[in-house]
Amino acid sequence: MRLIYIRHAEPIYNPDSLTENGKMQASKLAAYVKDMHIDQIYASSHNRAMMTASEIATSHHLDITPLDWAREDRIFEEFGVDDNGRWNWCFVASKTRSLFRLEEVSKLGDEWFNHPVFKDYSFKEGILRVNKEVDKFFESLGYRHDRGKKVYYEERISDNTVFFVAHSGFGMAFLSSVLDIPYNKYCTEHDQVNLCSITEIEFKAENGIVKPKIIRYSDDSYLK
Repeated sequence: MRLIYIRHAEPIYNPDSLTENGKMQASKLAAYVKDMHIDQIYASSHNRAMMTASEIATSHHLDITPLDWAREDRIFEEFGVDDNGRWNWCFVASKTRSLFRLEEVSKLGDEWFNHPVFKDYSFKEGILRVNKEVDKFFESLGYRHDRGKKVYYEERISDNTVFFVAHSGFGMAFLSSVLDIPYNKYCTEHDQVNLCSITEIEFKAENGIVKPKIIRYSDDSYLK
């Protein structure tokens, strides 16, 4: 299986839509993947994600499955912080980025959010929610996630290509969860995905066991 994660095109956040440039980006994306075999399309239920996916869905005669759990407003509540009087992403705010890098935080691994410095944040609730939804999502695709061993078990052989259109802030939590990289580590080692960019992850089984492999990350070269 291949998972293609796409950040929505250039947005208007209020009202939730795409700019004229964003609509052109979405059209370029649809043209770029027009000859690609696509089996399923999922998208955050935010309009900007649905609009980005719509032309692809039309050209491939597929329906879009909207996912409320991938909405950016929900995850911004969980991973947003007060950054000098304004609400900002924790991976952007300098204070929390510094906390993410603390050695004693890193030593906790997947339990990093249990460190006392995060007691006033809602990171634990956010991580547990996203992990639960990610595992349910992949189980529906035929892959059972064993977080203890950091592998997936292929329970249904699949060569499907699955598109998932969502957001940058959500993507930080989603991709770290999919790849079994602690969120604090992922945020300090990976940049946010670019607008309308493609991140491709391969799920290739060996003896029924899968360790996801990134083929390309935040690739927007087709827009240039």
